Amino acid sequence: MRFIPLRRRNPECAFQRSLLESQFRKTGGTRVAQSSTRPKPILRGAALLFMLAASLVSGGCQGPAKTKANSEPKISPGGVLLRGAGATLPYLLYKNWFAAYQQKHPDTVIVYDAVGSGEGVRRFMNVAVSPEEQVDFGASDTAMTDEQMAHVSEGALLLPMTASSVAIAYNLPNFSGELKLSRTALSGIFNNEIKNWDDPRIARINAGVKLPKLTITLVVRQDSGGTTFAFTKHLDALSPAWRRQSGPATLVNWQGNAIRAKGNEGIAGVIQNAQGSIGYVGYEFARQLGLKMALIENKEGMFVSPSSGSASVALASVDLPENLRVFIPDPIGRESYPIVTLTWILAYKHYQDARKAAAIMDLFSWCLSEGQQYAPKFGYAPLPTNIASKSLAALRSMQPK
Repeated sequence: MRFIPLRRRNPECAFQRSLLESQFRKTGGTRVAQSSTRPKPILRGAALLFMLAASLVSGGCQGPAKTKANSEPKISPGGVLLRGAGATLPYLLYKNWFAAYQQKHPDTVIVYDAVGSGEGVRRFMNVAVSPEEQVDFGASDTAMTDEQMAHVSEGALLLPMTASSVAIAYNLPNFSGELKLSRTALSGIFNNEIKNWDDPRIARINAGVKLPKLTITLVVRQDSGGTTFAFTKHLDALSPAWRRQSGPATLVNWQGNAIRAKGNEGIAGVIQNAQGSIGYVGYEFARQLGLKMALIENKEGMFVSPSSGSASVALASVDLPENLRVFIPDPIGRESYPIVTLTWILAYKHYQDARKAAAIMDLFSWCLSEGQQYAPKFGYAPLPTNIASKSLAALRSMQPK
């Protein structure tokens, strides 16, 4: 199998831009200065990023070139092409899953476009899609609503694949301690009620640690995303003010001092380069860039860091309903990380092409069984046995038309 990550934005290039800028500063580049207000040198950093991006593009880091070969991948005689699109949150795992699967299935070609959960659902529903946007499967951190599923004439299957933590990553200059955020502080920051890093509501739970006198800059999603839904679902569970203002949503009109970025890779890259910033991002992306991540207060009053292990604890008590759609806005357990989400593959119940149906079933059966062992290595949580078995049973209900 050949896995072709056809992407409009390439997360690996975003990481390279961030890493290059970090190296630039270490070797004499412009250093971002501290300030008691929003840092003015952010514009200088943006210009630097632009130059770095240009150098990366000229060096071949712009993703696959728009050639006929990429728009129409070569398939061996008797081979199968599978096209998918959707969530950015599981991209790092999906990329490695598909690469491992290819070793045993060289006749299957997979093209995955990580464009966000909202866009993935749209393409899967075949709503005003162009020919190049048509897919054989989608991917979403929000699953699908009953109404959305009813509009899929081929029938829709929701297949939980893995789980991830939504990290609260930050960039504080000259801060070497472990930042703790209580439920009050977390909701206050993203409700635009807490605007400075040395606010007493943050300082109180970080006793003995000197917090910088900086304005807080939020880094938030510009596009519709399941990571936003998981995070705002958590805010909705603990903050009446958030519940009145927005509630859980895939796209939010964020108030206050905010920088918007596309995808988890975009959020991670901005946080690394904007001092005084804080944002919500898939744990795997924050870990890959070496971002600092806050310890978040859970329902039991414990401060827990994001990890594959603390996400698995949060999943332990989850009872998956028959529709395979469940959200975990505020999990129980002293060692549970409080912001965790499942992520789903969206498959059709009926495929016109029996060979595609067989290829889809084989690929995702592998992901739900042997492939689960890869999850912790890349920062994801393997599915508990009860969830994986229900997902496999749903997958096996697929039928050719």
